[in-house]
Amino acid sequence: MKIMLINPNTTQYMTDSILKCARRYASPGTELYAVTASFGVSSVECYVDEYLAAPAVLREIMRGEALGVDAYVIACFGDPALQAARELTDKPVLGIAESAIAAAKMIAPCFSVVSVLDRSVKVTADVVSAYGAAPFCRSIRSTGLSVLDFGKDTDRGLSALAEQSRRAVAEDKAECVLLGCAGFVDFVEKLQRELGVPVLDGVSPAVRFAEALVGLGLRTSKVNTWTSPEKKAYTGYPFPDMNKS
Repeated sequence: MKIMLINPNTTQYMTDSILKCARRYASPGTELYAVTASFGVSSVECYVDEYLAAPAVLREIMRGEALGVDAYVIACFGDPALQAARELTDKPVLGIAESAIAAAKMIAPCFSVVSVLDRSVKVTADVVSAYGAAPFCRSIRSTGLSVLDFGKDTDRGLSALAEQSRRAVAEDKAECVLLGCAGFVDFVEKLQRELGVPVLDGVSPAVRFAEALVGLGLRTSKVNTWTSPEKKAYTGYPFPDMNKS
């Protein structure tokens, strides 16, 4: 079984952390391919970032098809280009936000999300709402730090993340905490020990869900909505015509 982990931003150390996390939870024999966007943005924190990251995600999906990948994980909590990616392949494509939310609903009656910048709160709220999970979401909290700030000073990042997670549990009565950034995967175990509630990063459930879908022989429906794009010219994009195989 081959699973491709796609980091939609261009920051390599984040890809390394995502792969390290995925390896801890993947089954023996599962091959993991972690790729970093070859062009785009260094971090994804706002709507512009998500749209600019999308073409690189689609490029990696097309590359994965040539490599015989069995499933894909888009490792960014905004799940950029997820629906479009499902049009390019009949293999399972999972977003880490969708996976984290699905897992949280199975193990807790409600959850909170702790994210990055203040401006990212609305972006995250849109994601939660899109998956029909707003009634289960107690709050979406911000650390006030950017994605790259966490890489520059991990102690400061963990402190901010822990503070907002504690407040989500104590003040918002969250019974599960979702970490709203793929760059937070290194903090899960420490936070779970401290908070006493389940803490989910998104990458680990996405990998296990991907394995389950492949193991069940399930593929992306191509009946209508997620069928391949109609044949037309795509001009100026840095990848081959997506109608060619």
